[in-house]
Amino acid sequence: MNEKYDLCDIDESYLHTVSMTELFDSAYQSKPPIIDGLLYRGTYLFAGSPKIGKSFLMAQLAYHVSTGTNLWGFDVRQGKVLYLALEDNYPRLQKRLYRMFGTAENENLFFSVSAHQLGNGLDEQLDGFLQKHPDTSLVIIDTFQKVRESKSISGKNGMYAGDYDDISALKGISDQYGIAVVVVHHVRKLRDAN
Repeated sequence: MNEKYDLCDIDESYLHTVSMTELFDSAYQSKPPIIDGLLYRGTYLFAGSPKIGKSFLMAQLAYHVSTGTNLWGFDVRQGKVLYLALEDNYPRLQKRLYRMFGTAENENLFFSVSAHQLGNGLDEQLDGFLQKHPDTSLVIIDTFQKVRESKSISGKNGMYAGDYDDISALKGISDQYGIAVVVVHHVRKLRDAN
């Protein structure tokens, strides 16, 4: 067993630390951004009101990353993309993509209109896809509501704590595979207090 973990098991008050010198002496692998100056590896929550074009923007990001073509003057590094279009169906998705990109074929862009929830199979589905396609650089989940673990919606710790756990699970996947995960979320319309 690893000595550090043995210490933690023996003494729960043990906190592993590193000095600034140790931190600077360590070499960490860096990966280039997916879109220079715009999209880096990690987990992002992209939130906005319903029906303002979030899915169109996500389709554009997905297409440009999967083809490696510049986006709005930003350099793009090509990689495979998984787009979970969970509020769509395939005919509607086909029509939208045809209007946006014409008939160009693209073997690097994958879609699914159904997936399990976090903590109930989605983690395994993403692992399976990413292991089969190790050159994936972007996963888009459209929308968060469709993959939230059901306990996060009305659990005893409140919605925020559940959402935090779900986003942390997605962050674990983005960290493990060195990819970007963009999660689309609808913001609620709040009534005017006046």
